[in-house]
Amino acid sequence: MNLRARSPCHDATLSIWRSSDIEGVAAMSSELKHDSQFEIAHVLFIDIVGSAKLLTNEQSEVLRDLNQIVRDTEQFRAAETAGKLIRLPTGDGMVLAFFTSPEAPVRCAMEISKALRNNPKLPLRMGVHSGPVDPVLDVNERSNVAGAGITMAQRAMDCGDAGHILLSKRIADDLAQYSKWRPHLHDLGECEVKHGARINIVNFYTDGIGNPATPEKFKKAAQTSAAAPATRSTILRNPTLLASALLAAIALAIGFWFFSQRAQRSTTASRVAMPIVEKTIAVLPFKPLLPENRDQVLELGMADSLITKLSNVREMVVRSLNSVRKYGGLEQDPLAAGRELQVNSVLEGNVQKSGDRIRVTARLISVTDGSSLWASTFDEKFTDVFSVQDAISQKVADALALRLSREENKRLTKRYTDNVEAYQLYLTGRYHWNKLTPPEIAKSIGFFKQAIDLDPTYALAYFGLADAYRALAPTSEVPPKDILPQAKAAATKALEIDESLAEPHATLAFIHTWFDWDWAGAEREAKRAIALNPNFGLAHIAYAQLLSYRGLHQEAISEAARARELDPLSSIINTLNGSVLLYARRDDEASMTLQKTLELDPNFWIAHYFFGKTYLAKQKYSDAIAEFSMARELSGGNSLAIAMTGYGWALAGDLAKARAVLTELKSLSGERYIPPSNVAMLCFALGEKDEAFIWLEKAYQDHDVRLSRMKVDPEWDSMRSDPRFVAILKRIGLQ
Repeated sequence: MNLRARSPCHDATLSIWRSSDIEGVAAMSSELKHDSQFEIAHVLFIDIVGSAKLLTNEQSEVLRDLNQIVRDTEQFRAAETAGKLIRLPTGDGMVLAFFTSPEAPVRCAMEISKALRNNPKLPLRMGVHSGPVDPVLDVNERSNVAGAGITMAQRAMDCGDAGHILLSKRIADDLAQYSKWRPHLHDLGECEVKHGARINIVNFYTDGIGNPATPEKFKKAAQTSAAAPATRSTILRNPTLLASALLAAIALAIGFWFFSQRAQRSTTASRVAMPIVEKTIAVLPFKPLLPENRDQVLELGMADSLITKLSNVREMVVRSLNSVRKYGGLEQDPLAAGRELQVNSVLEGNVQKSGDRIRVTARLISVTDGSSLWASTFDEKFTDVFSVQDAISQKVADALALRLSREENKRLTKRYTDNVEAYQLYLTGRYHWNKLTPPEIAKSIGFFKQAIDLDPTYALAYFGLADAYRALAPTSEVPPKDILPQAKAAATKALEIDESLAEPHATLAFIHTWFDWDWAGAEREAKRAIALNPNFGLAHIAYAQLLSYRGLHQEAISEAARARELDPLSSIINTLNGSVLLYARRDDEASMTLQKTLELDPNFWIAHYFFGKTYLAKQKYSDAIAEFSMARELSGGNSLAIAMTGYGWALAGDLAKARAVLTELKSLSGERYIPPSNVAMLCFALGEKDEAFIWLEKAYQDHDVRLSRMKVDPEWDSMRSDPRFVAILKRIGLQ
């Protein structure tokens, strides 16, 4: 055991080892008294990646930072206060042995990972395991621990790279007994560790926490697995090797028998089934070659077009335009963006249009080490912009060694129009749509229509038109019958031109749910969208919403979690994920999800609306009213936010203020369309049930999109026993 000098940032009473020497601690147990008692510890092993390359003062600095981050975590403080924690510093990090629950080290790792967002100079990898430890005295005669629990946590950690939180199969199985953990557990399979041993490893990550990339050890193992047949034939020709192989097979069979006995005692729910996605990419908005010559429509449009093309490849997850659009700043660091977006690689570039020519530079970067995987420059006539996009898409696929089917290859270079003017109008429409405010979405409709006029076979323009109409339905004061039939017609036309587009199918799933109340049709379209593009986050959230509204909460939560995994920074997907949790009455989880959403986009008013509803569930009425008021301000006075403010006052007992809001809503209904369900909800809260049902009947006649969630929305709980309410649920197919 190689003892090193104490770092000045460590407690002087604690001895220090390198993480590579920790396994030697296990040997100390044989030197102790024979009557020592084993305990089960839940161990978090933390290692600073690359610390050996740092100068001594730099090591001291990063260790100080790590110590502070760890001490500030809630799990550390709680366990230490309760006397349920033992700390074992190492030269490259530390070991935390919790004697509380299997969740403790994982939650601690999550807190540390979240804190590291503000400290990119501290690359950590972490391993977690539950196993036996033996109390020992260290060289300073202080209480410490040793044993297999620590050894296995270190071995799990050794399989990872910077950012990874890797779990042993044992602790992953324990966590998988609880539904809240399952979406974040990703089985990597076996990893060879010290002395040739092989252990099963599970990668833990969620949005913004952990590292979704496949660890390098697993990648190298996959690359060398092809050599197995040749090795097998060598063994067969060598009697000594054959005998060794037979002995190994016998040992493996015995080990498998013991493992299977344990597995039989586990329920099928404990299996970690969700596979890790190996290849993820973000296409960032392109930048101008000259800052004074910005063309934001073209810059965002190039990214949008490439995202559409690359999304056709099933082997790769491509972050949505909604997630990447905020990274359009001239000084944006692509590697920082890639880390936030949790991707393996980033495609960035510059674009400039001058007269009838376009100059494009593109570069594919590895987020892990910043290396350039491919780069090129194109200087063409603007009419050849489609050829440039085809070439970039193909080169990206080649650089990432994607295995494309014949159909994927065809779709990678598919052109949806050859009309450059129509293409420019489509890009302009998408530019306005992606601002996600009702006025901008309404503005996009005109550009999509102009694109269609120039090219009536432009399927993507029809989809853009459909999705613009669809997006206005729940967020603007427009009668549903004035926009959703148009959305349905445009989506249907897009599919008549190209049935293999996933996006219009997802749009139809929303429309069937909100407007048609065609639950079977909605499910059919959502499943078709997912079948065409399994990595399309919005398709998964459309299906999750449908399941949620029907009361199938567990299935809805799983689909919503998958959507977030595919597109972790999408404001829309994160907000709808929060709503799914809210309707499942998982208020704390909904609150956390929506709070994180608002950290991503503080101005997204729909997130404030749902966040306010989580406060209502906790009877924190003043906080709820504050959120609804913020939603009202950010939305420009949307009646849903106004109504919820009155609803909050009613629940808080201030009926005068609630009635003032009801009067305001009725007055506004004489000036513009106010969704009747908003008025009905406030009437209910004020005890005016008969008037509420008059408004609800009007909502039914209007096909008010908010009725689709009546079965699960807590706002209607007090009315569920009323036969008139049950009758409405039956009429829309939810009872």
